[in-house]
Amino acid sequence: MILSGDSLTELGPENGQSPAFQPMRVVAIGGGTGLSTLLHGLREHVTASKPPAAAQGLIADLAAVVTVTDDGGSSGRLRKGFNMLPPGDLRNCMVALSEEEDLLAQLFAHRFRGGDALKGHNFGNLFVAALTEITGDFGQAIQLASKILATRGRIYPVTTANTTLIARMDDGSEVRGETNITASKKRIAELMLDPPGALPLPETLDAIQRADLITVGPGSLYTSLITNLLVQDIPEALANAHGVRVYICNLMSQANESLGLTASEHIERIYEHTRAPIFDYALVNTGSFSAETLARYEAEGAAPVAPDIEAIEALGVRCIAGDFASEETTVRHAAGRVTGALLALGRTSLASASVPARC
Repeated sequence: MILSGDSLTELGPENGQSPAFQPMRVVAIGGGTGLSTLLHGLREHVTASKPPAAAQGLIADLAAVVTVTDDGGSSGRLRKGFNMLPPGDLRNCMVALSEEEDLLAQLFAHRFRGGDALKGHNFGNLFVAALTEITGDFGQAIQLASKILATRGRIYPVTTANTTLIARMDDGSEVRGETNITASKKRIAELMLDPPGALPLPETLDAIQRADLITVGPGSLYTSLITNLLVQDIPEALANAHGVRVYICNLMSQANESLGLTASEHIERIYEHTRAPIFDYALVNTGSFSAETLARYEAEGAAPVAPDIEAIEALGVRCIAGDFASEETTVRHAAGRVTGALLALGRTSLASASVPARC
């Protein structure tokens, strides 16, 4: 059965749900701008840490699980210079969830434009690097930085192991490092971590087990999403999770990561790495794009991801279809519409006390 994003967002206490509905626990998994965009939307619905007490949100607990394989830019320089994990994606998530929306969040997002040593570095990245040196623990540094920004949610690196991405390409060759993989003109056939066996934080597995709603995506198919699912025990935790599990499909295809892949083929590539079905629903965009946007992306060799709904449902995954795109300089998910559909789905699932049968 196909669900409409509009019909989902119309569901609520005034439309038959119990006013005693309890706020839900949400886990969002991913990386890059896709995850931070989603978190910015979810943040507005988290129960405020600074009341008025009457202002209760739909989300009681929000946890972000973030990829840590970036080896380019400011993050890559800090990774090499300080032998630490890359802080960039985590920093973006902290800013997205911050209650301190003005100067402090701007400070964490600031990128230096001058100075030989500082040029290109991001202040938030340097701050996390300093905290890592002080505490000796990258995970603790992230939690301390989150407290300073008063984030409405917890942020976890998917692993604290210092791993490198390796991609086996469609011609059988191997490419090491996220930056090199992204720059390659070849198609990715399989993604691996070196060394293998990286472990997640216990808090991450606990958050997945307790979650009422779990999202994966949006984000680069391999380097933002699948990289999280290569961490030991994460696929099993998702396969056995009790909460409703939603894949948020990308709006546009991307270079060697997903060029020409339909929405169902995105899910198939994920399942090839998890070796188990981990989704109950897929949120897919069926809205149209302007001719100007299509031409701009076509010039880059990209195109909208085809929402092949029948093929998705043949995988045992139900569809939430709707217009979820925002057209600006870059096409992004419309955080408000995506969040509305996700939370309505979570509320409906909790209210009915049932989750779709596992595949």
